[in-house]
Amino acid sequence: MMTQQTAVSIVIPVYNSAATIGPLVRQLIEELAARYSLEIVLVNDGSQDRSEDVCAELAEAQPAIVRVFSLAKNVGEHNAVMAGLNQATGAYVVIMDDDFQNPVSEVVTLVDTARRGDCDVVYTYYARKRHSLFRNAGSWFNDKVANVMLRKPRGLYLSSFKLLTGFLVKEIIKYQHPFPYIDGLILRTTDRIATVKVAHQPRAAGRSGYTLRKLLRLWLNMFTNFSILPLRVAIVLGFAVSLIGAALAAYTIVERIRSAQLPPGWAMLIIVICLFSGVQLVAVGMIGEYLGRMFLSFNRQPQFTIRRAIDHAGARDGTSGV
Repeated sequence: MMTQQTAVSIVIPVYNSAATIGPLVRQLIEELAARYSLEIVLVNDGSQDRSEDVCAELAEAQPAIVRVFSLAKNVGEHNAVMAGLNQATGAYVVIMDDDFQNPVSEVVTLVDTARRGDCDVVYTYYARKRHSLFRNAGSWFNDKVANVMLRKPRGLYLSSFKLLTGFLVKEIIKYQHPFPYIDGLILRTTDRIATVKVAHQPRAAGRSGYTLRKLLRLWLNMFTNFSILPLRVAIVLGFAVSLIGAALAAYTIVERIRSAQLPPGWAMLIIVICLFSGVQLVAVGMIGEYLGRMFLSFNRQPQFTIRRAIDHAGARDGTSGV
């Protein structure tokens, strides 16, 4: 059993979850407040429903526990989590979803695992995932890419439901550029990783906020923020295509010598032009993506901007974006 002095922060990015965030917070308080020194940091990520009002009511009802930060615009899950991490004060910080897919009871499992082992982060994994087929396919692709781009340990599932130590949180929030990827920041900071098997429940209401556009944006953050591997791939691809072009040129010369009546190869010409042009466009586009992100970083585009804060605890001053 933990002591009352053990500080646990729970960071929840909230997006269009007016139907679930109230019951979730009340259950968290009911099951955990007597066990830990608990704070719940709710980050309203530009919700279009009554989520902000519901969060405000929760903060007024439980001013010593619930802290609410409403962002000026929707910035995506990872930016919203960064906003929450910048406000969290616990020795352990649990990041969880707002839809009841992560059982409240599993928070205890995460904290106990962190206390028993010498680790900076505890990831969860599921015997059976309750996401949609589209979301599962996106997670599978994300996992395979992370193995290469982030040198993620094989078999490690990058779940959104995880625990971070206070040390790791302090290191992560040093990152102030506009395109954060939480798991990339974790993996580049520490290799002290623990995993624990937890239950995964169906969504209590609504549907996932992840669209194909948001998944593509997330993958781009992984590709360009934490590795130069795409640029190296473009170099290798350029060399490979150059070799193919040289081989085709040699083949054409040989065939011309063997058959003087060989008709002009318009089809081959078009294929070669398209092949080289495609490689050039991919390489230029990749370089442009890196340069564009550098420009936005130097231009101080914020990760988030807090429009409204309901923070009776007042654990940290300031409500501006990072």
